[in-house]
Amino acid sequence: QVQLVESGGGLVQAGGSLRLSCVASGTIGSINAMAWYRQVPGKQRELVATITRSGTTNYADSMKGRFTISRDSAKNTVYLQMNSLKPEDTATYYCYVDSTYFGRTYHWGQGTQVTVSS
Repeated sequence: QVQLVESGGGLVQAGGSLRLSCVASGTIGSINAMAWYRQVPGKQRELVATITRSGTTNYADSMKGRFTISRDSAKNTVYLQMNSLKPEDTATYYCYVDSTYFGRTYHWGQGTQVTVSS
């Protein structure tokens, strides 16, 4: 079994920062990519940022310049540094892992709430 545990969410004022972490454990196999998504009630889950095994990153346009995704491969951990937060960044943030373990597998974390007050 695979477990993704996110942490670091919370309440912050607009303009503030938060750092999310996600640790993958269990029979995760070889990680191809890790990512962060976010979702607000009534809306589709949207991509925030991705990072591949080689370290290539990709960001949604609205997060570029404010958010930074990084990973510690030795710890199977992905981070999301969020700066200059805005009220519209309020959402539940989900960790996502694309790995290979006797086949391609995809895993989601349980989500961590980020609330940005104006």
